[in-house]
Amino acid sequence: MSTWMIGDLQGCCDSLQDLLGQPRIAQDAAARFWFAGDLVNRGPASLPTLRRVMALGERAVSVLGNHDLHLLAVAAGIRKAGKSDTLQEILDAPDLGEIVDWLRTRPLAHFARGHLLVHAGVLPTWTAAQTLALAAEVEAALRGPRWTEFLVQMYGNTPDAWNDGLRGPDRLRVVVNALTRLRFCTAEGRMEFNAKEGAGKAPQGYMPWFEVPGRATESVTVVFGHWSAMGQVIRPGLLGLDTGCVWGGQLTAARLEDHEIVQVPCPQHRTPG
Repeated sequence: MSTWMIGDLQGCCDSLQDLLGQPRIAQDAAARFWFAGDLVNRGPASLPTLRRVMALGERAVSVLGNHDLHLLAVAAGIRKAGKSDTLQEILDAPDLGEIVDWLRTRPLAHFARGHLLVHAGVLPTWTAAQTLALAAEVEAALRGPRWTEFLVQMYGNTPDAWNDGLRGPDRLRVVVNALTRLRFCTAEGRMEFNAKEGAGKAPQGYMPWFEVPGRATESVTVVFGHWSAMGQVIRPGLLGLDTGCVWGGQLTAARLEDHEIVQVPCPQHRTPG
């Protein structure tokens, strides 16, 4: 039984179906799947994508991405849908409540067999164990009866760095921002949220989060998405799987056991800019 780790779907259900139908994946009827978050938004079929992943049941793990959290906030009436969002079909679905409950009970981080799955990144001082513990704090808030209050307080760019003394909404906001939005940070772990270009175009004083010297997760393999401008990353201890499916790139899967890559080309549904 293999485990396939899959990059950002963003509502591209046909591409997911194509990928799952590839012989190296389809031949294992008991295969398991890890999804790197951002199941929805920007692409043309967010509702079918969600339903396809939900139908996998216990065979699938999907961590929350920033677009998934945005859907929860829009569904709860906390945020308005943006002009480039493709969420209306979900919002109109008769099973919206079931979808929301499923989505808000997904993890923000997942670890097994030496691999740590997150949507965006991990702050350089966090170990894998600390990442999971902090993610669990956010997960408890999302799964609790006051989850909409948490979403109200979730948004914002400050604090932009972690310290162990953080409490309340500030503490959870830093965790969410790191796990679902992080691309660049300083050597000390101060986050930057505006730059979206490739890893070689870091703002002055910043670097890709995974290039910080002495990063505490260097002893495990971190699997992530979120960074389509950078594309596929395969390095010892690092797998970046967002290869820009919704932008006309590829949808990428990596087999956990040996990091074999399977990709399918994707039609372009969005133009960057």
